[in-house]
Amino acid sequence: MLDADLKEQLKAYLERVTRPIEITAYPDDSAASPEMLGLLTDLTALSPRITVTERHDGEQRRPSFALNSPGQDISLCFAGIPLGHEFTSLVLALLQVGGHPSRLAAEVIEQIRNLDGDYTFETYFSLSCHNCPDVVQALNLMAVLNPRVKHVAIDGALFQDEVEQRQVGSVPMVFLNGQSFGAGRMSAEEILAKLDTGAAMREAEKLKTKRPFDVLIVGGGPAGAAAAIYSARKGIRTGVAAERFGGQVLDTLGIENFISVKETEGPKMVAALEQHVRHYDVDIMNLQRAEKLIPAGADGLIEVQLASGASLKSRTVILSTGARWRQMNVPGENEYRNRGVAYCPHCDGPLFKGKRVAVIGGGNSGVEAAIDLAGIVSHVTLIEFDAQLRADAVLQSKLYSLPNVRVIVSAQSTEVTGDGHKVNGLSYRDRGTGELHHLELEGVFVQIGLLPNSDWLRGTLELSARGEIIVDERGQTSLPGVFAAGDVTTVPYKQIVIAMGDGSKAALGAFDHLIRDSAPMENAKAA
Repeated sequence: MLDADLKEQLKAYLERVTRPIEITAYPDDSAASPEMLGLLTDLTALSPRITVTERHDGEQRRPSFALNSPGQDISLCFAGIPLGHEFTSLVLALLQVGGHPSRLAAEVIEQIRNLDGDYTFETYFSLSCHNCPDVVQALNLMAVLNPRVKHVAIDGALFQDEVEQRQVGSVPMVFLNGQSFGAGRMSAEEILAKLDTGAAMREAEKLKTKRPFDVLIVGGGPAGAAAAIYSARKGIRTGVAAERFGGQVLDTLGIENFISVKETEGPKMVAALEQHVRHYDVDIMNLQRAEKLIPAGADGLIEVQLASGASLKSRTVILSTGARWRQMNVPGENEYRNRGVAYCPHCDGPLFKGKRVAVIGGGNSGVEAAIDLAGIVSHVTLIEFDAQLRADAVLQSKLYSLPNVRVIVSAQSTEVTGDGHKVNGLSYRDRGTGELHHLELEGVFVQIGLLPNSDWLRGTLELSARGEIIVDERGQTSLPGVFAAGDVTTVPYKQIVIAMGDGSKAALGAFDHLIRDSAPMENAKAA
């Protein structure tokens, strides 16, 4: 089941286990059961602390297996075979059930243990989804730490009847006590914020007590991370307020053009970025969304008001809020989001196996999505607004070679249709003839570019017609002391490496501003 190299690596990890791990397997007569049992057999051979028992009674999903430890009350189950992106989730679950401590912050662990309530979580994932492991791992850990939290991670590709019945149109999709809880990537902190409604208020009160920063960076993507490192290395008081550290890179699957790194994945890059930032004296304030920027007053401090009700002040500010997926803005898109309308073909593609889908957008992202989906679904229709595709020639050549792909150009999407529960079609207008057409299908994947996250800045500083923050060669905006970097700015070519360079430049620009304005404030290592 597992190759020799992987077995050796896993064996080394399992040496960290400090207590027995009991695995209860629930096989059936499906083709997936022997594969699951083969995986579990490999695990028992790698550690004397792991035992496997098969059970053929009960009403559990099958094939599945549960993890527990003698004397513990842990309810953690994998329904399916956690390989692919979920193999790391399995390894971490084994370590944590086996007594190896988590690296999660102590205050977050304490918050999990103090949850007062009974929580039964079910998470639907796909093995190709790079957003799913964060959710699965967070909920697995919560189940290990708190006996009142139960978690089942379910491979949607193996349990298609459930996917249909519960109208799971994207992954990760989480249900709590039988009701929809959330979709998309979520960290343990984000899950806790939804469960512990007082957590946001307590955090806001803490933020209100923080002393002003020399540099406050709004946004935690590559530009924000680079700005934080460059600022902290100057020895000035640096803070990062981010809605989610890592930004859009967390949603990026393969990265093959970052100089000196031949190949990596978005979540891995974000983990490395955060580790690098935390190496320095940087105050990271996660799950914080900026709502208003107030220019410096008589005290010389710029204020950033947050959605939580708190506000932060700083002598300089670097805006690196990035961009988000552009929507079609047609009737039905929001109504059927996560119920057939999707934005991540890598994550959600397996849910549409054997079905008909459309891809909106003829750039590189759209054509790549159509190529990937063609190997999973029964048929792909690619819709492009322009008179021709804009993707690289090599991608177009591959696309046109696929027998189950149709390309329609000069087409304007007008409506996503559905039956009230899920998508059943897409309407579009032929821009040449004006005629309306309707496609019967089950999924729509939107790949039409990005929009800058700058809506909250309108009327405060100068933006371009596209909503991008206008900056000069030093990253300075139209407001003194306010700099900007990355995809939210007018700098062309939205690339990770360019965003990092922009962030570094903006930090140097902010430091130069501080020097010219006055001597930096006295350093402080704590708020």
